[in-house]
Amino acid sequence: QVQLVESGGGLVQPGGSLRLSCTVSGTIFSISTMNWYRQAPGKQREWVAQITPGDTSGYADSVKDRFTISRDNAKNTMYLQMNSLKPEDTAVYYCNLPNYWGQGTQVTVSS
Repeated sequence: QVQLVESGGGLVQPGGSLRLSCTVSGTIFSISTMNWYRQAPGKQREWVAQITPGDTSGYADSVKDRFTISRDNAKNTMYLQMNSLKPEDTAVYYCNLPNYWGQGTQVTVSS
C-alpha cells in the first residue's frame, strides 16, 4: 500500500522560510517522479514543483527562484524548501506520486 505523509507546515511571517517533507512508503521511491501541489482556499489545486529520479527539477513560475525541491532516496523523503514566503503562498501543500496523494500540510503566511 502506497502512503505519502507530509509534514513541516505552519504559520510564518512574510519573508520567512519553511521546509516541507514528504515521506513515501509502499513503492520504490528512488525511481519515482515526485511532485508538490498546493490548494488555496476557494481555488483549484495547482502544481508547484517536480523532481525526477535523476534529480531534474521544475517549478511553477510563481515559486521559481524562491522554492527548492529535493529528495533523499536513502530516507524515501522529498523536500520543499520555501524561502521569501508571501501571503499568496498560503495553501494546503500536497505531495504527489502519480495516482497517489498525501493528506496535505497547511502553510499560512501572515503577519
